Amino acid sequence: MDGGSDVSDGSNGDGGPVVHGFPHLDAVRAAITALYRRVSPDGVRVYDTSLAPADAAFSDVDDLHLGAQRVAGALVRHLRLPQARVVVGFRRMEHAASVELTAGPEYFIELNDRFRTHRRDIGAALAHEITHVLLHRLGLELPGTRDNEILTDTVTAYLGAGWLLLDAFRQDAVSSQKLGYLTPEEFGYVLAKRALVFGEDPSVWFTSPQAYTAYTEGRAEALRDLRRPPLTAAGWAGRRRYAKDRRHAGEHPGTAPDRSLPYAFESGADGLRVSFACPTCHQRVRLPVRGRTRARCGLCRTVLDCDT
Repeated sequence: MDGGSDVSDGSNGDGGPVVHGFPHLDAVRAAITALYRRVSPDGVRVYDTSLAPADAAFSDVDDLHLGAQRVAGALVRHLRLPQARVVVGFRRMEHAASVELTAGPEYFIELNDRFRTHRRDIGAALAHEITHVLLHRLGLELPGTRDNEILTDTVTAYLGAGWLLLDAFRQDAVSSQKLGYLTPEEFGYVLAKRALVFGEDPSVWFTSPQAYTAYTEGRAEALRDLRRPPLTAAGWAGRRRYAKDRRHAGEHPGTAPDRSLPYAFESGADGLRVSFACPTCHQRVRLPVRGRTRARCGLCRTVLDCDT
C-alpha cells in the first residue's frame, strides 16, 4: 500500500485555545482494543520499557540531520521495526510532519521547517510518524482519517514512545503548542493505562508543567475505569446504582440497555448476564449474574474481581 500520513500540528502563535478534556475517549478505547487484538497481550508486553529520554534528546549543538537520523533510529529500534531505514528531511509544510507509507525498507519522513529551531520536539514528531510505519507493517488501521490518526497517537503512547507527544504540549501567556490528534488529557489517559499495566511513572520525564497537569487528569480518568461496577473496587454509590439496575433488568427482561451506563444486562436461557468493558483493553466481558466471582478477560488476560 502506498500513501502518506501527517501528524497534526496544534501550534498557535496567538495563544489560541487548545482543546481539552476527553472528546475522543470512545475512539481511544477502541484503539487500545484493536492493538491488543492485532498484536496479542504477549506482543504488547514486549514494549514493557518506554523510550528513554536520552534516546530522544536533541541539543542545539547537534548536527540537524545527523541528530534527526539518530533519534529516528532509536525510535525504529524501540518500536521493533526490523530492516526499516528512515530518511528524515525538512521542508515548509502545513502539518508538523508526514511519512510516505511504501513497501519499504526505506521510509521518508518530512518534518516542518520550524523544527530546525525547535529541536526538542523532533522526537515527538518522529514518534508519531514511525508508529504509522509500524501500523502499516502490521496491517492495522481503522476506517477514516480521524480514527486512524487517533489510533496512531494511542499506539504511540501505549507502546512507550508517546510521552514525547504529551511533553510537546506547552502553553504560556502568548502562545501554545500541541502535537498530535489527542487532547493533552487523552494522551495522559493512555499513558496512565500503560503505566498501570507496566508499573511505570512517565511523569518524571516531563519537562512541560502543562504536560504533567494533563497526565494527572488523564490518570484520574484511567483510575475511574478500575472502579466501575460490577468490579468489586467500585464505590458505594456505583454499587448501589448497579444493584438497582440489576433488579430492574431481572423484573423487566428485554428492556433496552441504558447506553450511559458502563454495563448492560441481557436475559438468556441460563438467566441474567451482565456485560462490561475490561478496564485494561476495553474488550467486552460477559458474565452470569451470580454474585462475587473472579473472571479473566479473554483478550488481554487481565484477572477481574467482580460482584455481579
